[in-house]
Amino acid sequence: MSTPAARPRAARRSPEERRAAIADAARAVALGDGLAAVTLRAVAARAGVAPALVAHYADSGMDALVAEVFTTIVAAELAEVTALVARESDERAALAAMIRTLAGGARDEVTAVWVESWALGRRNEPLAAAVREQMDAWHGLVRSLVEPFGVPDPNAAAWQILAMIDGTGAQSLVRWGASDDRSDLLLRAIEGMLAP
Repeated sequence: MSTPAARPRAARRSPEERRAAIADAARAVALGDGLAAVTLRAVAARAGVAPALVAHYADSGMDALVAEVFTTIVAAELAEVTALVARESDERAALAAMIRTLAGGARDEVTAVWVESWALGRRNEPLAAAVREQMDAWHGLVRSLVEPFGVPDPNAAAWQILAMIDGTGAQSLVRWGASDDRSDLLLRAIEGMLAP
């Protein structure tokens, strides 16, 4: 009678590697299924570990993990867009590059994370704090793009532009409107707002 072959043991990961794998799994769940889907079980299944291990590494709780995932996703987008606009030759081209990137329809997963974060943040204070911090960071970028136009209140203009981006992005998630690409609509509205 033969004995079954022993299963090889998986390589043991360092705590930093395990934490990174759990964070990556949580990010994948958020982008694929939404922030509300970032649960112990869902993250554990995606990471291929037991829920207890996720709980161990998310020692500040799942609300904090959701906030961390949100921050990772939207801060990466901000860094990417900041680098993109920095390559443009003038303020009009930089503003247009930002709008075309954000409103072109290719970033709906990130838009969905934003929209869901506003609703979930009502009951998840770590997430609400992260949302406020990231909104301030985006406001800073947009304000820096608006200031060269000489508008009387660049602070308010930046908030208005962000509201237009967010609003049309949220509408696109339910496929309301004529096109996935809302860039031209936004650019016309912004140009009118910034015109001398």
